[in-house]
Amino acid sequence: MTTKATRKPAANETRRSVRHSPMEHPRHQYPQETAALQELAGSCGLVEKIKWGKPCFTLGDKNIVLIQRFNDYIALLFFKGALLKDPDKLLLRVGEHMQAPRQLRLNSLADITRLSISIRALIEQAIDLEKSGAKVELKKASELKVPEELQTRLDMEPALNKAFAALTPGRQRGYIYQIAAAKQSATRASRVDKAIPRIFAGKGLND
Repeated sequence: MTTKATRKPAANETRRSVRHSPMEHPRHQYPQETAALQELAGSCGLVEKIKWGKPCFTLGDKNIVLIQRFNDYIALLFFKGALLKDPDKLLLRVGEHMQAPRQLRLNSLADITRLSISIRALIEQAIDLEKSGAKVELKKASELKVPEELQTRLDMEPALNKAFAALTPGRQRGYIYQIAAAKQSATRASRVDKAIPRIFAGKGLND
């Protein structure tokens, strides 16, 4: 009896298999577009790591850009995008409450090829900003608009309101951003429900 030989994966196949989180749905992959953005970021001297299940490019221990894949587009998220000079108006704000990040949305490999010089310039500018120590001046959590679904629960439940007030400003902002990012009220309400045990425990989203 003969056995069928198992093909040994090529080196690039092995490397690619560990670069993407298995949690990401295949329809979000944009493999050619992802590879093109990886090459651009890597050629600027950044180190690629998987964070939040996505390719993230870092300088030392600082996050510079993140590749995000959605149903309708692939995006390059600049963590300090609010500080970038953007003469071509390519960058978009991410939601109402996200202060620092900006997103560059792309629909195809052709988009990336056409804008490659501008994309590289933005990445290099982001690197220079990080090296300079520049920081985005964030509004205090008390200055942010709390999503209605969260505010309603805080108003109705004094113990929850007290626990939320006891969180650090950064943890408060994290919950406000994450809840507000959902487009549907039902989704925002669901995120509030899931957050409540962590709020009572004094924890943030990523603790």
